Amino acid sequence: MENLKFYNAFNQIPQVGSVRFSKLLSYFPDLEQAWCAPLSELLAAGIEQPIAEILAIKRAQIDVDGEMEKIARFGVQIIIETDPNYPPLLKQIHNPPALLYVRGDPKTLASEFSLAVVGTRRISAYGKQVVPHLIRDLAASGISIVSGLALGVDELAHRSALDANGKTVAVLGCGIDDGSIYPSSNRVIAQRIANGGGAVISELPLGAAPLKMHFPHRNRIISGMSLGTLVVEADLGSGSLITARLALEQNRQVFAVPGHIFNQYSAGPNNLLKLGAKAVTAASDITEELNLNLVTEQLAAREVIPSTPTEEKLLNILSNEPQHIDLLIKGSGLPASDVSAALTMMEIKGKVRNLGAMQYVKAR
Repeated sequence: MENLKFYNAFNQIPQVGSVRFSKLLSYFPDLEQAWCAPLSELLAAGIEQPIAEILAIKRAQIDVDGEMEKIARFGVQIIIETDPNYPPLLKQIHNPPALLYVRGDPKTLASEFSLAVVGTRRISAYGKQVVPHLIRDLAASGISIVSGLALGVDELAHRSALDANGKTVAVLGCGIDDGSIYPSSNRVIAQRIANGGGAVISELPLGAAPLKMHFPHRNRIISGMSLGTLVVEADLGSGSLITARLALEQNRQVFAVPGHIFNQYSAGPNNLLKLGAKAVTAASDITEELNLNLVTEQLAAREVIPSTPTEEKLLNILSNEPQHIDLLIKGSGLPASDVSAALTMMEIKGKVRNLGAMQYVKAR
């Protein structure tokens, strides 16, 4: 938590994006030292002089603890790349967000079975038929639906996933507090997502306005945390096509729903099909292409049920990334002897794997 407040503090400064976060994290032992560093050290870390000077001025104006109190007051959580709930696919893109603000269940973000669904705000009657037809089957099968909470296709994709009792993640190009959510009419569905086991996320701090320049960055998260991107309806100038292009750059699959050749909002997906996108007329077109036909079974097979409160604490900390036993002891707050004994039993039960040198991961 101590380090998170400095992640949040640096993120209040618009000039500190994912690239400069990476420079700071690479140079300094922790962000607290970066926050307190003199100008010369910021320059040595690779921060350009004009930006370093801005940082030196801005950080004096930011109440680090007060900003974290605001986070707690809004019921928001912060996760960083080392958090086990950080979206695993998002780590693979070349400029992943240094942190994400989360309302709802952060565990939803850890899913490896996510599909981005994007399209026009001016959804047609055809689109209103297509989206529920596809999304309800996908969500019911255990696939998490990722979209941008915009009007039209995005909103309907979220609603369709919720109606199927599935999981959905809304990625915003603004702050995730009620006062910032755009459009404001979608505050209700944002709350429904957060309360329904899904998540509303953004890399932008609370209070950030929905500026036009934020949305391409938002789009890279939508495509980056997903196995593929489905474009339903979009004209040739749509931001949805930016998301599709980003998906291709991230080596992810692009899907498109064929549309009426005389409808301008079918021009985007129809053009994607010409360029080699996978045509989709049924949910099975996506699950077969991504080899996701047995997602429900795979999720069930991966589920590990703790037998004791100690196991529950450890399983909440463990992930697919190796962690030393000392970190598990510190993170759980349990006596070293209890953690060591529990890990031994969990290894016997097949719940964890010992990689040697006292490094542990979840077994499945």
